Formats: sequence, structure tokens, C-alpha cells
Amino acid sequence: MSRRITPDEVQLDEAVFGPLTQSLRELIDVAIRSEAGGADALRAHELIKEATALLSARLDPKPFGVPSTGDGEYLPWGNVAMGLRNAIAPPLIIQRDDTDRFATDLVLGAAYEGPPGQVHGGMCALVLDHLLGATAHRPGAPAFTGTLTLRYVAPTPLGRLRAEAWIDREERGKTFAVGHMIDAQGVVTVQAEGVFIRPKVSA
Repeated sequence: MSRRITPDEVQLDEAVFGPLTQSLRELIDVAIRSEAGGADALRAHELIKEATALLSARLDPKPFGVPSTGDGEYLPWGNVAMGLRNAIAPPLIIQRDDTDRFATDLVLGAAYEGPPGQVHGGMCALVLDHLLGATAHRPGAPAFTGTLTLRYVAPTPLGRLRAEAWIDREERGKTFAVGHMIDAQGVVTVQAEGVFIRPKVSA
């Protein structure tokens, strides 16, 4: 059962924790690429420990979960792909056009590197799984990944990328979605096919 979150808490998270999370994303990136001297690195370490202690003063012992505003809206702020409060999330902001195609534009930097200069294949899988799942989702009838098949057709370079997805067909509670990842030059680097299953509602 999701916990309730008040309108004041929503505003606080959006206005305060959103920018805080973005600063953590930037910190992760520069920590990987930094050529700072030892003294500066040690000083940064102390500041990070200080910030960790400050944020730990009041800490929920449970995972963040998916809180609800109480009016049917759910806030997946801890989500690994799109969470407002999750610095690991790129985050993914998904848009839907008038042809029912879904897409997300994103920037994947040093934190998501696999082979030199390229996005880790597992990260590509996460992005496409999330996007295809969002494409298959229906209000009040969520769909969960049954299978996800990927074909890596070209290296996915770090930097600006776009992922697109659409519904291929639907059969007996299953949605078949397809999509791909595209680099900044418009080259398709990963193709994806997924089967998403809607659980039966018990009487």
C-alpha cells in the first residue's frame, strides 16, 4: 500500500529535492571525470560526508516507494528510470504525440559508460524497458514486462539520445510494443520488442 503525500510535500519535493537530486547527478559525473588534486578530493569527500550526515538527520527506514497524493495521482520519485529524487535516474521524461508514439530525449554521460565512449548495454535496456512499458500502460490497467528482446545494431555513444516506442498489437491481455534507441545523428543503435502482461483482477 502506498503512503499518502500532502500537497505541501509535493511542492517541497519539486522545489527543493528536485534540484538537490540534479546536483547529485552532476556530482556523480564530475567525480568520475575530475582531475582534481588529492587535497581537493579529500576536501570534497569531507563535504560529501557532511551533506550525508545532514540529510540523514531525518531518514525514513523504508524504501521511498510510490506515494499517492490521495486523488489518484502516484509519484514514482524513487524510480530508477525517472525518479525525481533518484540521482541514478537519467531521468526519463516521456512524451506522447498525436499518433500514439511515445518518446524520451535524454543525455547519458560518464555515469552510464560501458565500453569507452559508449553507453552500457544494460542502461539501454533499462531505458527501452521503461519506455515500452509506459507505452503499454493504461490508466487503471498497468502492464508488466513479460519478455524484452533487444538487438544491439550499432554502438550507442554517450551524449544526447532519443528513444521511441509504439504499440504493435494487443492480444488477450498482452500488449506487444516495439521501439528503438537513436543517437544524435539519427542512427538506430538498439531495437527492442517487448511483451507486456496485464494481470487478471481477482474477484
